[in-house]
Amino acid sequence: MVRPLTPPPVPRLSIHPLALLYADTLACCCSPTHLSQNELAAAAPAQQQRRSARASGRRVRSGRVRAVATPARAPRSPSSTGSVKSAMTMTEKILARASERASLEPGENVWVDVDVLMTHDVCGPGTIGIFKREFGEDAKVWDREKVVIIPDHYIFTSDERANRNVDILRDFCMEQNIKYFYDIKDLSNFKANPDYKGVCHVALAQEGHCRPGEVLLGTDSHTCNAGAFGQFATGIGNTDAGFVMGTGKALLKVPPTIRFVLDGEMPPYLLAKDLILQIIGEISVSGATYKSMEFVGSTVESLNMEERMTLCNMVIEAGGKNGVVPADQTTFNYLEGKTSVEFEPVYSDAQARFISDYRFDVSKLEPVVAKPHSPDNRALARECKDVKIDRVYIGSCTGGKTEDFFAAAKVFLASGKKVKVPTFLVPATQKVWMDIYSIPVPGSGGKTCSQIFEEAGCDTPASPSCGACLGGPRDTYARMNEPMVCVSTTNRNFPGRMGHKEGQIYLASPYTAAASALTGYVTDPRDFLM
Repeated sequence: MVRPLTPPPVPRLSIHPLALLYADTLACCCSPTHLSQNELAAAAPAQQQRRSARASGRRVRSGRVRAVATPARAPRSPSSTGSVKSAMTMTEKILARASERASLEPGENVWVDVDVLMTHDVCGPGTIGIFKREFGEDAKVWDREKVVIIPDHYIFTSDERANRNVDILRDFCMEQNIKYFYDIKDLSNFKANPDYKGVCHVALAQEGHCRPGEVLLGTDSHTCNAGAFGQFATGIGNTDAGFVMGTGKALLKVPPTIRFVLDGEMPPYLLAKDLILQIIGEISVSGATYKSMEFVGSTVESLNMEERMTLCNMVIEAGGKNGVVPADQTTFNYLEGKTSVEFEPVYSDAQARFISDYRFDVSKLEPVVAKPHSPDNRALARECKDVKIDRVYIGSCTGGKTEDFFAAAKVFLASGKKVKVPTFLVPATQKVWMDIYSIPVPGSGGKTCSQIFEEAGCDTPASPSCGACLGGPRDTYARMNEPMVCVSTTNRNFPGRMGHKEGQIYLASPYTAAASALTGYVTDPRDFLM
């Protein structure tokens, strides 16, 4: 149920100078639990050096955490778009309400009440271990209906340690009677597991855990994906998650906000992936370090929810603390029937303080890619036409949603040709997999995505999971076990990210990925869509 508020008009402000970057960075972005095995190996020497440096000054813990409390305050109404003591951005308002404060300013440290905590098979065991160590073996989570546990990363593998991680999650959820545990037991056939969903960030949205105005924290740096719903969503490390699991509270520093105003009609050859790669290329991978990135403008308003999720998903690749899109009727329509929890959206005040404004006329943009080995290594797709590729990968929380596969099918359909390189398709969730096989693609004469993919010579859509986005065990489907050049709809292209350390990854939209599959070279999708 929603109590909609009318968002104020976006004022046309001049661009302000960027404030000094905050010293803190998102811990989970560079946490070992979020790195591929090769990235982790590369970081090991530095970790050992830090451990040695701390050894002589290590303090003994005084005991288990029993409780946490914030100073008593008089009851107050939730922050809203009405009269306030000082103008605030969306992110500031959400954190103010969650911390029971009338107003907040960037840089303040506040205890906030968490609405949803998510963890998965990579970080869940560590989080559970910390929770039990600090609160006791028999301790109970603060709210069994607010902890969401989703196996998704290393699922379809024979790796015993990866399988053990899921077993640990299952045992804990049974012990705690966790309401939202999306389990998988039969790895040979994902469809035999009705509770199994797939990639956590897409599943959170599909299952109604993303709601405007709330605070959602997760042990994954792409938790910022949920900001598309007008909520504060960010990744945290296992230690913080263990604390939240026991108390329902987190200590957060209020980030300043950069506003991105995207106006103009979206060309038929662009997708949200092009927009966020354009932005990251503009500001760099550190340009939004510990800042909120707010997306507004007529273009953003025209995007469906899955495209808005793509925008917010990759703010972490710019160093952002969180990304956020104002909730509107598109948001409310998506949530209809998905949640019975009452929520209240908030919107930035007209006089809110933004440390910088970036403006884009989307109608003038072209398809882009991020060349190896950084998401900000931006180039026009047409400038890379001589880059020969070995494979194409379409999947992940960023590029494995239903709309992403429909976009790829559109290119294949328009070309009428077969792919020239192996093209791997990994649906994000079980629902996406079903959509691929059941929903007709517009203008196809009733054909589904699966039929179009088969005619184009693509691999059969795989079991839904994170797949090769994070590399994973060696037997992970579509993992790059040899030096290869891959065009991918995923989110990171660091050395070793998708497997082999000498692999080269070109990040691209589903349009560009499909076009490249048809030629065997990095290809501008306008070659097929115009």
